[in-house]
Amino acid sequence: MVFVIAAPWWLATQRQLRRFQRIKTGARCAGRLVRVNEELLNQAYVVTLSCPDRPGIVHAVAGALLVAGCNITDSQQYGSPATGNFFMRVEVTTPASASGLRGALEPVAEAFGMQWSLNAVGQKVRTLVMASTSAHCLNDLLFQQRSGTLPVEIPAIVSNHQDLAGLAEFYGIPFHYIPVTKDTKVQAEDKLRAIIAEHDIELTVLARYMQILSDELCTELTGKAINIHHSFLPSFKGAKPYHQAHARGVKLIGATAHYVTAALDEGPIIEQEVIRVDHARTPEQFVQMGRDVEGRTLVQAVQWHAEHRVLLDGNRTVVFN
Repeated sequence: MVFVIAAPWWLATQRQLRRFQRIKTGARCAGRLVRVNEELLNQAYVVTLSCPDRPGIVHAVAGALLVAGCNITDSQQYGSPATGNFFMRVEVTTPASASGLRGALEPVAEAFGMQWSLNAVGQKVRTLVMASTSAHCLNDLLFQQRSGTLPVEIPAIVSNHQDLAGLAEFYGIPFHYIPVTKDTKVQAEDKLRAIIAEHDIELTVLARYMQILSDELCTELTGKAINIHHSFLPSFKGAKPYHQAHARGVKLIGATAHYVTAALDEGPIIEQEVIRVDHARTPEQFVQMGRDVEGRTLVQAVQWHAEHRVLLDGNRTVVFN
């Protein structure tokens, strides 16, 4: 029975693979040698998907990828018992084009009601970074991006203060000063939308940007904006979280990177990190120690997002790492 079900995939696969094998070995076609781009043969893609869980999803996806001539190099999956949703992330190499790969996957995606995406592995995500006066998170992102360890491209920096203009200039990135007041908030967000559109921004990162975005803008940026909160959520929200933690005599402090939502500091959490403190530390020392944690946590969250490892499951995330 299994063989009968798999047979159509297998037959199509053999036809597809034989075609690729003839091309790769340089077979002659109509009396001429077919030249092959070796880089195309080694093109790597990442497929991410989510859908209601049911039998046959992995089989169907693997079969479609095989038909497209793909070699699966990494595969991770998760079925959520809480929501009944299925999540999958697959990396492949293939001689097929992106459009050919999409064509092979679209019937499967439609049959299972999938939300899915296809991206070239290593393709840099166009990222807008927003900050206010604190430089540490912005600097960590810029340094990691310049060193090549963070797969993002940062075409612009936005701030409601001018304090970080010099840092942006050092890294050679255009700096946009957009002051925000209660009376100018609507106009400021319209300018922000214009910058996002002009630079084809795929991800917005709030690197200690100390302004609350409107509900409308948060909705527009659903799943496409990451914030760093200088506290180990859900405790100690709002102003001076380290001072709140110190007053409560906590033994652990940390940082939380999460997606931005209209509910302040309550978006789906991507990454968290904590460090140990004791009674001898002052609130100022809490702040100093927390800065390193904030930078590391934000960079990690951005990296996982840019590598398409984070999938939304309601108000939670599934992170394949």
